[in-house]
Amino acid sequence: MSDTSYTGQSSAPLTVEGEAQFGDYIALLKPRVMSLVVFTALVGLLVAPVAVHPFIGFCAVLFIAIGGGASGALNMWWDADIDAIMRRTQKRPIPAGKVTGEEALAVGSALAAMSVIMLWLATNWVAAALLAFTIFFYAVVYTMWLKRATPQNIVIGGAAGAFPPMIGWAAATGSISIESVLMFLLVFMWTPPHFWALALFMKSDYHEAKVPMLTVTHGRKSTRTHIFVYTLLLAPVAFALCFTSIAGPIYLAAAVVLNAIFVKGAWDIWNRTEEQAEADNYATERKVFKFSLLYLSLLFGALLIEGIVMRFGGWGF
Repeated sequence: MSDTSYTGQSSAPLTVEGEAQFGDYIALLKPRVMSLVVFTALVGLLVAPVAVHPFIGFCAVLFIAIGGGASGALNMWWDADIDAIMRRTQKRPIPAGKVTGEEALAVGSALAAMSVIMLWLATNWVAAALLAFTIFFYAVVYTMWLKRATPQNIVIGGAAGAFPPMIGWAAATGSISIESVLMFLLVFMWTPPHFWALALFMKSDYHEAKVPMLTVTHGRKSTRTHIFVYTLLLAPVAFALCFTSIAGPIYLAAAVVLNAIFVKGAWDIWNRTEEQAEADNYATERKVFKFSLLYLSLLFGALLIEGIVMRFGGWGF
């Protein structure tokens, strides 16, 4: 789609209107997104079958978090032009005139290099290589290419947010296993319905910024169908973890309840007309979007509880 293709930044404000505060540089790192990165990476580290010294574990999660923050800064540098257009992102440091694009690029690049090198020194090359690839995938493959080129941007680009539990596992074990791959797939398959639910009630933002989100290129009706289909495909991935060494009865119970609620929510979205959605200001879509955050947090929380139980002798049956 020629009208949604970009070669880089275009009209983003690069002048600083006021002196940047420390919080402005923290905002560059997308701390809310980083919190999910930190949590899933921590779970991947703790459910691994290899015990990690607490200090090494702390360092590993810290450097993974810094790497995630570096990705956020690089994303904000490249996307400053569309961030200035979208209401949801206009208050970010660059479009708000607090930080220049050059500063964001410098911060992101420095933190990216530091996080990869330090993770390598603290743990192993496998974890460091995965972190480096994650930063590259998010900053280059997703941000610079997919986001402005295809409505499949969030499907393929979702891989970047799915790597942290795999990196945490690799930091502990120095390897990749079926357990870490399934944790990756859980986040990967969760990402499209999560973001498409958001896109349903934020369509005007993406349209004005000429970002080819599915709601813009295929319409809301098609997006509703995609949400339902991907939510159905997500459930088997979630249950597949039940057949590995890291999941037990708590995770199984959580998977049954959470997937039932998520599928029901996706079904409700699929059955709604635009007239119904507009009448209640997309209440169902907003509800499903918020629940999707709870869904992933609780599933990984269940894995964390299982991991703690296993470390102290298992369930005894």
